[in-house]
Amino acid sequence: MRSETSLIQIVGRAARHIEGTVIMYADRITRSMDAAISETQRRRDIQMAHNLRHGITPQGISKGVRDLTDRIKRMAEERGNYQAAGKSAVETPVMTDIPRDELHKLIKELERQMKQAAKDLEFEKAASLRDQVVELRKTLALDS
Repeated sequence: MRSETSLIQIVGRAARHIEGTVIMYADRITRSMDAAISETQRRRDIQMAHNLRHGITPQGISKGVRDLTDRIKRMAEERGNYQAAGKSAVETPVMTDIPRDELHKLIKELERQMKQAAKDLEFEKAASLRDQVVELRKTLALDS
């Protein structure tokens, strides 16, 4: 039981994704469902006409993950505090001189990006960001 406005918002969010789909479950089509479906179709028709008129082929975008671990590594290297952390194939920065508050800020930023990636259903990106958060928290634990 959702309002017309909230259904339009849900459908609109799904429409931002190439494979976005909305499935409405109900015993019958409610007034708000019918209105949301009609409004979505009206908007889709306008968008398709615009795309046809201007020769636009819709396609998804691809954003890179801002890798904060690389940023930390660079900061540590600049300060001369970069060491291999016992890993052979992948080196992990050990930051002894980077202020704890800076590490906390970086962790918060990564967590924000991770939550956004999960919300956008980009689970691989979210998992990569989660792994970076885990590494940073290990760094904080080593520093204690």
